[in-house]
Amino acid sequence: MHDTLSLLNTQQFPAISREKIETVQINLGYRCNQACLHCHVNASPDRKEQMSRHTIRQVIEFIDRVKPTVVDLTGGAPELNPHFRELVSEIRDRRISIIDRCNLTILFEPKQEDLHSFLSHHQVTITASLPCYSESNVNSQRGDGVFKKSIDGLRLLNDVGYGHGDPNLQLHLVYNPLGASLPPPQEALEIEYKEHLAKNYGVKFDTLLTITNMPIKRFGSTLVSRGEFKKYMQLLKDNYSEENVSSVMCKSLVSIDWEGYLFDCDFNQMLGLPLGDSTQKTHIQDLNTDRIHGKSIAVRDHCFGCTAGRGSSCSGALQ
Repeated sequence: MHDTLSLLNTQQFPAISREKIETVQINLGYRCNQACLHCHVNASPDRKEQMSRHTIRQVIEFIDRVKPTVVDLTGGAPELNPHFRELVSEIRDRRISIIDRCNLTILFEPKQEDLHSFLSHHQVTITASLPCYSESNVNSQRGDGVFKKSIDGLRLLNDVGYGHGDPNLQLHLVYNPLGASLPPPQEALEIEYKEHLAKNYGVKFDTLLTITNMPIKRFGSTLVSRGEFKKYMQLLKDNYSEENVSSVMCKSLVSIDWEGYLFDCDFNQMLGLPLGDSTQKTHIQDLNTDRIHGKSIAVRDHCFGCTAGRGSSCSGALQ
C-alpha cells in the first residue's frame, strides 16, 4: 500500500475555518461486503474495525450537545455495525434527519432482509452508490454481479416508497468517475440516469450526486501504481474554482471515526489528520463544543478534489 499522505503535504490549499456544525458524520466501521476500486476508506469484508456500543452511547451524548440538523452514517457499510438500528432509532427520536450511505447490495446480506422496511419506517434518507448506469462499468468498479443486485435493491426501496418524490423518503444515487477524471455536469447526467434506469429497469430515484474521486487510500494507491498520481493532482489544481471554497462541506461538518475521535471531514479521517490540524487527536468526550466555531480546518492538496470544476461534497456538486 503506497502512502499517499506523503504526496499531499504541500498545503497550497487556502486556509479555511469552521462555521456552525450542521452535520455530524459518523463512520461506524470499515467493514463492508464490497471492496470498490474508488473507495477512499479501504473498506472490505476483511476489515474488523467497528464502533462499539459504548462509543455509540458517547456519540449520542455528543449529538445532544452539538444539536446538528443532520446525522450522516457511513462506513464501510454502516448497516453491518450491530448497533446501527439502535443508533438510527435514537437519532430519529430526537427528530434529527439521517442519511444512510447505502451500497444497495447490503439489502441482500444475511439478517438484512427487512432493512429496506426499517429505513422507510424511520424515514431515513438513502444516499446509494451507483457509479454508472452501465452494468459492465459498475461491475468493473465494484465487482461481478454488483449491478444486478444494486438494481434489485433499488426496486426494493421503490416498493417501500423511496424515489417517488416523497420528501420524507428521499433516494439519492451517487456517481463516481471510473478513473482519473472529473465528474460530468450533475444535472445533465441525472437526466440520463433517470431516463435509462426508468426505461430499462423500471427504477426511480430523486437526485443524482456527482462526487470526485479522492486521491487517497485505495484510489490514491491505484493512481500511484499506474504513474497517474501527479497528473491527477494537477488536473484537480488546474480546475480549482475559488467560488467553491465557501461551500465545502467541512465548514459545517465534523467527522467521527469508529473509535470516537473527531476529524474535519471523512477524507482527513482516512489520512489521520487531527481536527483543526492539531498535533493530537481529539475525542468526542473531550471537545468543548462552544470553542469549535471559527477554528481552523486541516487542509492538504486532496482538498482540491472538493473545489475542482463544479465542486464536490458528500451532497454532490457545489454548483
